[in-house]
Amino acid sequence: MNLTISGHHLDVTPSLREYVLTKLERVTRHFDQVVDVTVLLSVEKQKEKDRRQKAEVNLHVKGKDIFVETAHEDLYAAIDQVMDKLDRQVCRHKDRVQDHHHASHRRQDAAWDVIQ
Repeated sequence: MNLTISGHHLDVTPSLREYVLTKLERVTRHFDQVVDVTVLLSVEKQKEKDRRQKAEVNLHVKGKDIFVETAHEDLYAAIDQVMDKLDRQVCRHKDRVQDHHHASHRRQDAAWDVIQ
């Protein structure tokens, strides 16, 4: 898994990097076929009282790209929210990709063909 963590208008400190890594472990625990992850942490400096912290994640899995973003007053809260959204989307993608057919039905169909 390739991981890129970058910051826009802020420096990515080792504590921020470690926090993102611990939150990403939850996503990779649910779905281990992640190819590439790009995390962008940014600060929008429109007004000093309206500083918005934004977190974006672009996750590439086999056959699909998943993009999630969120903004909050606190950067750690924005990271929490973006990882929650990403976890839901990855679980939904995993359910869609999984084979939901049971082997017992196939064996019954094959036995029925032999009987006929």
